[in-house]
Amino acid sequence: MSGTWPLYSTHAARALDARATQALGGDPYVLMQRAGLSAWQQVLLHWPEAHRIVVVCGPGSNGGDGYVLARHAHRAGRHVEVVHLPVHVPGNPVAQRACTEYVAGGGQVTLFGDVLPRADIVVDALFGIGLSRAPETDVRALIDAINAQAAPVFSLDVPSGVDADRGCAPGVAVLATRTLQFIARHAGLYTGDALEYTGVLAMEYLDVPADAFDGAVTSGVLLDHDALARWLLPRRRNTHKGESGHVLCIGGDEGGGGAIALCAEAALRAGAGLVSVATRPSHVPALLARRPEAMVRAVESTDELTPLLERARVVALGPGMGQGEWGSALFRCAMRSGKPKVLDADALNLLAMSPQALEDAILTPHPGEAARLLDCTTADVQQDRFSAARAIAQRYACAVVLKGAGTVVAAPGEVARVLDAGNPGMAVGGMGDVLTGVIAALRAQGLSAFDAASAGALLHSLAGDAAAWDGQRGLLPSDLFAHLRRLANP
Repeated sequence: MSGTWPLYSTHAARALDARATQALGGDPYVLMQRAGLSAWQQVLLHWPEAHRIVVVCGPGSNGGDGYVLARHAHRAGRHVEVVHLPVHVPGNPVAQRACTEYVAGGGQVTLFGDVLPRADIVVDALFGIGLSRAPETDVRALIDAINAQAAPVFSLDVPSGVDADRGCAPGVAVLATRTLQFIARHAGLYTGDALEYTGVLAMEYLDVPADAFDGAVTSGVLLDHDALARWLLPRRRNTHKGESGHVLCIGGDEGGGGAIALCAEAALRAGAGLVSVATRPSHVPALLARRPEAMVRAVESTDELTPLLERARVVALGPGMGQGEWGSALFRCAMRSGKPKVLDADALNLLAMSPQALEDAILTPHPGEAARLLDCTTADVQQDRFSAARAIAQRYACAVVLKGAGTVVAAPGEVARVLDAGNPGMAVGGMGDVLTGVIAALRAQGLSAFDAASAGALLHSLAGDAAAWDGQRGLLPSDLFAHLRRLANP
């Protein structure tokens, strides 16, 4: 399906390698030769002037890919040195064959000392998917040396030291300029700490027959810009505002009026037919002045909130709401309403204080809020964002959008989705309020909770990327509004 790409665990990737080998005649060296040649072609494409090439090889198949690349570079007249640790002699027959052919052709192999030889490019062929723990002392020194030199770094399959399943770096890891994945997109490379290490990600299928992928188990799905069109269909010519849903935004305790204003305008820009706001009386004039299309109501008690809940199709709950008596009372009232809900900010914190399975909800936590929902630490969440998102979805029986670099969307019984969109400029207060309004609007327009969470998070991230063309630093949540409207009409 356009705009969606399967993501695989390391276990599934190894299974795919085995199936690909069988599909290509049963000799694993065929696949290794294709990988090494493909990597060399990438060097020619992106660093055509590189003459001095250092290839750092590990003991396994990833190292074997590096030896094949080195052989092609040597034959092309480049000055090539393969560097490895004393204990990293090729550890399997296929990698040994690649090494032997490289050396037989006159290739140079050097044991690592304290620093790497001078290079125009360094190729990281240390471990690939073969390392999921913190590197030991000698490996750590080698990775430190790779990161210390000034040349660009090209990682084969996975930057060494990055956990390809969880997306974390348990210890030191290679800081790649580019990473070329082979056959399978690794789930962990698209979220969390991995994004600090991969550089530009590329993919090479090595001409593996398509039927080798039949029945392969995926651990996630990557969503890019083209996925939006599957959810944001053109409206009927003979439509009316009721068909596009009525969103009620609840929040904005004293001092928090801006948050609920951002949420309400985002819901309008994402296509909700009607948007109401329940907030403190002091915020009503400013909200009406800013966005007169929103129906703003002064609410001081649950008695005043109840009729608004009855008229709404979806509730956006939490922006600027606080955890005081006013916010807590409105939270409890909204939770009893039975309406589909999108929870953010203090609504998530109040939920964490009294965990419960939710009838029809979408949670939108950042890592700190996710940690409170799971009663763990933020570091625990970031260590394995896939598992954290799935755990929240399971505990609260609803869809969840785990925000951050490489946003993860999960729901009970669904394969997790990861966004290939978003940028560091979006790390600013108020972005989550906009996201809440966008998701609520799409839920009100008839998307399921999981699809509204996915489409809303993707639309929000793409709008952030469009707004960042003028620069990431200083990007404001309100800068997204014009882009939301344009991107919501693919």
